[in-house]
Amino acid sequence: MNLIKLFISFLKIGAFSFGGGYAMLPLIKKEIIEVHGWLTVTEFIDILAVVEMTPGPIAINSATFLGYKVAGVLGSIAATTAVVLPSFVIILIIAHFLSKFRDSPYVDWAFMGIRPVILGLVASAAITVAIDALTSIKSIIIGIIIFYLITFKKLHPILGIIIAGTAGALLF
Repeated sequence: MNLIKLFISFLKIGAFSFGGGYAMLPLIKKEIIEVHGWLTVTEFIDILAVVEMTPGPIAINSATFLGYKVAGVLGSIAATTAVVLPSFVIILIIAHFLSKFRDSPYVDWAFMGIRPVILGLVASAAITVAIDALTSIKSIIIGIIIFYLITFKKLHPILGIIIAGTAGALLF
């Protein structure tokens, strides 16, 4: 039964998320934690840390790891297949009709309307993860320092992860 619920949950996530993996995070959190209670917020954040460090699309990595956590290998397969399926079908349909509508102003207008939604979803994901992850003064300081180094000093994100992980291990 969990496999079916997992498949349906990730099918919804894949079908109603625009803008990639970060934009999906609020929907994933709602389905996995709030609707089904499969994970705690702490487990979710731990999985996000692994997902962000793992090569590949965040949406697929999230589905794979979360599916595995909920229902093992079959859960990984169900969640990953479900999150990819809507995009796959939509791309096939768009590819079929693309040549007809490529230069349509209506298509341009639709994407102009979708862009702010994507920004809102990504911002929501960032705020949600920040609220749940920044639980102490130490973690807030680590977050601010790493944000500063990556954003303004152009530190490579992998080095930021290593520095943050080392600081966390030393401070906690």
